[in-house]
Amino acid sequence: MTHKKNLGTLFYYLFSILLAIVAMIPFLWMISTSLKSRGALMSIPIEWIPKEPSLVAYAKVFGKFHFFRTIGNSLLISVSYTLITLLSASMAAFAFAKMRFPFGNGIFKVYLATMMIPTQVTMIPLFVIMNKMGLINTYSSVILPSIFRPFAIFLLVQQIKTIPNGFIEAARIDGANLFQIYRKVLLPLCAPALATLAVTTFMESWNDYLWPLLMLTDSAKTTLPIALSTLNGQYATEYNVLMAGSLISMIPIIITYICAQKYFKNGLMDGGIKA
Repeated sequence: MTHKKNLGTLFYYLFSILLAIVAMIPFLWMISTSLKSRGALMSIPIEWIPKEPSLVAYAKVFGKFHFFRTIGNSLLISVSYTLITLLSASMAAFAFAKMRFPFGNGIFKVYLATMMIPTQVTMIPLFVIMNKMGLINTYSSVILPSIFRPFAIFLLVQQIKTIPNGFIEAARIDGANLFQIYRKVLLPLCAPALATLAVTTFMESWNDYLWPLLMLTDSAKTTLPIALSTLNGQYATEYNVLMAGSLISMIPIIITYICAQKYFKNGLMDGGIKA
């Protein structure tokens, strides 16, 4: 019995390693391509390790457009989008999970039902609203939709429901008001779910292409995905430059994940399993 168990464990780890290698192949190809000269891109067989590695593609990225300004625009939008999502979603989740008010359960179900509406369907109404508010070509038009995030509320509601009411009652006995309970009791206990939500929201905002493209008409306010799309020429594309820009754009996401990875797994499990 022990032999079969050890054999099963061995196959499990071998299969996991194989999957990891397969998943890493595109990333390794990006690194290899970014270090090649243009003439070596289409060589057959593929040169996984460039014979003459070069950083020319990375230098060209910074010459194609104002790369640092574009990264700054993406950071401003993504960080603001993430913070507003965490704040609004955590407050709404606190209300739905721990407060009793008329039609609260029905309103929460309506919130969940909106997750079935495709994002593309809401873009035209949102565009009309932003236009009437005079927010077109402003960062606010890209950031404000973060106030309403049904999935974020759903994720946090599942986490907050697992917090015993005794913690809240003890805080009230100690004289804490509603905001103090939210800030000093619920937020620390929801750290894993908040970290998970922060990572996924930041990634979504950082990689978003269509909505910033519709809202931001000034090239000085463009985000990184839009700027990288300009590297695709009509008749030819410098893939080494495109891969170099894409790799640089992944750095903030990797840093964000590394900082929050110890909470990420627990947050996904608590938000996805608890009912």
